[in-house]
Amino acid sequence: MLVSATEMLKKAKAGHYAVGQFNINNLEWTKAILLTAKELRSPVILGVSEGAGKYMGGYDVVVGMVNGLLKDLDIDVPVALHLDHGSFEGCYKCIEAGFSSIMFDGSHYPIAENVEKTTELVKAAHSKGLSIEAEVGSIGGEEDGVIGMGECADPKECKSIADLGVDFLAAGIGNIHGKYPANWKGLSFETLAAVQELTGELPLVLHGGTGIPADQIKKAIDLGVSKINVNTECQLAFADATRKYIEAGKDLEGKGFDPRKLLAPGAEAIKATVKEKMELFGSVGKAE
Repeated sequence: MLVSATEMLKKAKAGHYAVGQFNINNLEWTKAILLTAKELRSPVILGVSEGAGKYMGGYDVVVGMVNGLLKDLDIDVPVALHLDHGSFEGCYKCIEAGFSSIMFDGSHYPIAENVEKTTELVKAAHSKGLSIEAEVGSIGGEEDGVIGMGECADPKECKSIADLGVDFLAAGIGNIHGKYPANWKGLSFETLAAVQELTGELPLVLHGGTGIPADQIKKAIDLGVSKINVNTECQLAFADATRKYIEAGKDLEGKGFDPRKLLAPGAEAIKATVKEKMELFGSVGKAE
């Protein structure tokens, strides 16, 4: 059964580890992530961007697929299904469809409007038992057509959003979505420490987890980051394994063209990536 992410992230913050949010794109993705979480006894958050939700056929399809897998694969670790970078309307659609967690990305609105919309969604989410994430300071790179340069959040604005009752908060600290450029300056731990100081016990979220060096990930966790989002790294691993399968001509051997065989190396590559991240984040063995 799906759970909200509130409890798992409170435990992560108190225990100085982070729970991974791994974005899903189809059945193979979801199954690979869930089986890895079960094997490693780790809580996990399945992230769904609005674009991926549409690609998979709609939010009802996503909820049906995830709930079916939880039951049939006997997944007995905490799993949250979370809307990633949701619009105001998208958040309501996911509450209706049966998600257990939402993220409202109001970072591109003026702070007053971000506060107003977040306040309304906190009420709507909590009335149905969902957890809610908000964002202050845009995350760099591109996410569903929105391009951000990776500005650092204003810690005071973070506090004003945190005080609205959100369950966890994404603060821009120089992180970006996608591949990091060669001239990337690294995370701003100064900003993160200032946000942590003003928001106290609130779990903080690090977006753009792909490509951040392990030592910076560990330092971010020490400074209060309890949820780390990974998407691009799984996509790259999947693409690389699939390319190798085809370049080796395996799709031309016997029934190697069967999608169950064609997609298997990619699914295994996702499992390996998720395992590596869960070990780095410290969430292995933390499921009760």
